[in-house]
Amino acid sequence: MSDGRRLERFVRTKLRRAGAQYEGLRRSTGEQLEEARTAYEGAKHARSLPTDEAGRAKIVCRRYAEQRAAKLDDEFRPACYEHGHPDCEGCIEDVRSGRIETW
Repeated sequence: MSDGRRLERFVRTKLRRAGAQYEGLRRSTGEQLEEARTAYEGAKHARSLPTDEAGRAKIVCRRYAEQRAAKLDDEFRPACYEHGHPDCEGCIEDVRSGRIETW
């Protein structure tokens, strides 16, 4: 094999590898950016909820259909949240999307 062909094969191999690394990085960055946007939107909506004097969010509980003042944790879940309960899961989605009923 001539030196020219070897050099060409070497360069092609390196360029393909660099292209694959770039594509992986680009995909990862895009996913991280989308996660950050979603987190920002959720935080923005949760922070805009009306609160009482103690800093608790004034929400209407979907599970018991009553007005509640509840502290929100780091993931914007009210203190009364029960994992896996459909009404509680829906409440979290509503808080993050800004559709939660308040008083």
